[in-house]
Amino acid sequence: MLFHSGGAVVSSTIVARAAVAKPSPQEQQSSNHLQGLIETHRAAYVAFGKVVRDVRADRSDRERASRDEEKALLAICAYPAAGEGDRLAKARYLLEIEARGELDLPVHMQTLLRSTMSKR
Repeated sequence: MLFHSGGAVVSSTIVARAAVAKPSPQEQQSSNHLQGLIETHRAAYVAFGKVVRDVRADRSDRERASRDEEKALLAICAYPAAGEGDRLAKARYLLEIEARGELDLPVHMQTLLRSTMSKR
């Protein structure tokens, strides 16, 4: 009898923890702010690609477009994702960037790691 009641306590504890750990649908959605940062980076990345392919673009055009893209990417790295939705969206997007081999600068990693630290 005691063995079975102990199992019930363990089972109910596991179910309760699973219920607490499961984020609500609102928590699973990313914030408008993060979505804006991602869209800004996507636009900057496309613009950079166009400048690189433009035979009329000069070095300063390419450098400016590169800086704009880098600044937009660093803003995503720096974003302190608080909710589950933001964490997932940020991780998914940065994994896409990393898969292209473009999340490789020490400043990216430093900024990303700092974004996870408490601001106390």
